[in-house]
Amino acid sequence: MDDKTEIIKDLIGKFQTTARKYCQIEALPIRVNEDVTASTREVHMIQAIGNSKNIGVTELAQVFGTSKSAASQLVSRLSKKGFLKKRPARANNKEVRLVLTELGWEAYKAHDRLHRDDMAYLMSRLQTFSLSQIAVMAVMFEALDEIMAQRLTKQIRE
Repeated sequence: MDDKTEIIKDLIGKFQTTARKYCQIEALPIRVNEDVTASTREVHMIQAIGNSKNIGVTELAQVFGTSKSAASQLVSRLSKKGFLKKRPARANNKEVRLVLTELGWEAYKAHDRLHRDDMAYLMSRLQTFSLSQIAVMAVMFEALDEIMAQRLTKQIRE
């Protein structure tokens, strides 16, 4: 094999390591207040609801690239934990709109604080890159996204 192939394989390995860490982070608890924690996955859904004025389960499934059933299960869990409330949609009583409770907004803000610190660090690091380096990264992430989308589509069909 040539050097380019080896470098590409090494890059893919680094991405896989990063992806595994991301999956581990998704399961980590985020402290909402002294008595309450929520997983990062839960808080990401809370964030999506908080960022939208009018979102339902179907839209959440689309945002997260999951089935409506999976999104519905997580919404039910968040509702039972007191992070959100389901409200009937104005146009269709079968559909629900999701709104955050006071506890949901606490979780939203706790997550926002974590992201602010991480984003500041990442922006600082990426500011040292040239525009062409950043453009290469963007193209690389597009390629990774394509292969993951293909895998997910194939998995859903099977």
